[in-house]
Amino acid sequence: MITVVGMGTGAGAAVAEDVLAGARLVVGGQRHLAAVAVPEGAEQVVLGPLAPALDTIEAYVGKGEPVVVLASGDPGFFGIVRALVERFTSDALDVRPGVSSVATAFARAGLTWDDAVVVSAHGRDLRTAVNACRTHPKVAVLTGPGAGPAELGAALTHRTGERVLVVASALGSGAEQVERVTPAEAAARDWGTAVSVVLCLDEARVLGAVRTVAGAAVGPAQWALDEREFAHRDSMITKFEVRALALARLGPRLGELVWDVGSGSGSVAVECARLGAAVTAVEKTLDGVERIRANAEAHGVDVHTVHGAAPTVLSDLDDPDAVFVGGGGRELPAIVTACARRARRTVVVAMAALDRVPAVREALSAAGLDVDGVLLQSSRLAPLPGDVTRLAATNPVFLLWGVRTPESRTPVYREGVAS
Repeated sequence: MITVVGMGTGAGAAVAEDVLAGARLVVGGQRHLAAVAVPEGAEQVVLGPLAPALDTIEAYVGKGEPVVVLASGDPGFFGIVRALVERFTSDALDVRPGVSSVATAFARAGLTWDDAVVVSAHGRDLRTAVNACRTHPKVAVLTGPGAGPAELGAALTHRTGERVLVVASALGSGAEQVERVTPAEAAARDWGTAVSVVLCLDEARVLGAVRTVAGAAVGPAQWALDEREFAHRDSMITKFEVRALALARLGPRLGELVWDVGSGSGSVAVECARLGAAVTAVEKTLDGVERIRANAEAHGVDVHTVHGAAPTVLSDLDDPDAVFVGGGGRELPAIVTACARRARRTVVVAMAALDRVPAVREALSAAGLDVDGVLLQSSRLAPLPGDVTRLAATNPVFLLWGVRTPESRTPVYREGVAS
């Protein structure tokens, strides 16, 4: 049997004593091993690279000798339990969870966390955590080297609405510190190695509705909302039939970033945010920017707006996972080219003019994307006098999309430099 003891936030050491007595092998971090009374004669393995430790554990298990693994917090929450189950099966484990750093951090902040999104940036790309923080009002980020409060703060400083970072360090120890800072303040400090977790809070939205399902909110009840759900100018809005297919091809989801270029009313931007993605809406008119912000607020989502003309303003933005291009005029081929070079996954373009289709298709293809598209024509039910109904045709729209598949993958370009 392998006994896995979660050391919690300082309370786990006492729990460990009753299982340590007969252990022939004790595995854990240096600070965990120092905090317990390892039996005399038992081998100790300091956790570093995981594979050698698992090999040593397997050798002891093969001889039928008891093993104790000391782990941080709750070992079943982004912890070592996953690796142990994959190697030895769950039947070989006796897991004794401790209080996780996430639970403790939210307790220190005086907040519930059943509606929080928890993202691990330890040994992972920070951009997933950043994008979750951009869209969700309550996020816990498990930090790691190169992905701490300073890096998180720097990424959030100019790309999102008001956020507060709660930086929790050395939780449960005599050196515990819990500090509330702005992203800019976090970016300007050296936080050392004692940080346990960072909470990112949008305090205007942090008290959400009562939940029955923990974690990220369940997706919206519907999408491709009626145009009447958005403020718009002179019917300049992506119609819901077009928006439905555009959303299907964009595939917006939590942890990703979507650009809505030529956003207009922001209907696509708002819908992508409702589906969990972080969104940057680019709009060249000032009244359009205000309209996007109003629509985002009306639907309870956070959309980062950029006032300026594409493709010029795109160079200052973080690389997107997906892009929707809904405007552009004569600049459309150049805009699509800039977007297609930067997009990690897909670009979707809506246009009414037949003449622009070949150039857009070529721009997508030249960036290494697999291209497809449709002409969408629909007719809606419309009432006539005498309690009868007719079909009212909407304007036809071309929808083209390019997808970056493994076979078609090319470098992502930023300001002319391949990355």
